[in-house]
Amino acid sequence: MKPWREVPTLAGRHVTLRPMVREDRAGLLDAFAGLRHLFHTTVPSDASIDAWMDRIDNDVAAGRGLPFTVLDSEGRIAGATRFLRMSKGHRRVEIGGTLYAPRVQRTGLNTEAKFMLLRHAFEVLEVNCVQIRTDFLNVASRRAIERLGARMDGVLRGHLILNGHHRDSVVYSILAHEWPGVRRNIELLMARYEGAPA
Repeated sequence: MKPWREVPTLAGRHVTLRPMVREDRAGLLDAFAGLRHLFHTTVPSDASIDAWMDRIDNDVAAGRGLPFTVLDSEGRIAGATRFLRMSKGHRRVEIGGTLYAPRVQRTGLNTEAKFMLLRHAFEVLEVNCVQIRTDFLNVASRRAIERLGARMDGVLRGHLILNGHHRDSVVYSILAHEWPGVRRNIELLMARYEGAPA
């Protein structure tokens, strides 16, 4: 396998991340159905999901992205996430494009998914840096990222316009030398979910 070009399947106790395929369209739309109210991110609809998948495919072809369909512990499609803004030359990736069905939010699924993505980035891709961005106003997302152990680099003010909303993006990162400590922290977080529904 060429790790910077091929999407792996990453399996855990509460979640499986596998390569996103066009046949996931209906399942993804179902997972995204409860997210239409979000203003701080773009949620694909029936009218826009094909163009959304086209953009993801273009990033994959250019070596800039690796997209995953997220499956819950029962094997049902629960959302999507991906590596994006990948730079093999600079040994950097970003984890983003993450959308989860409401039914799996605030469960062990996201923590384990982030753990598997970070482990793959640092231990297989051997990156120097993993970046995560979120809307400044998305307090729940910011808390979740900080709980993992990522550190805030800064705020990109007026960074994006999404759904008419002028978004300030908060940039977080984890560096390779920080990964052992972050890994231990996430392992402790995941231990809290043992026995909890995913």
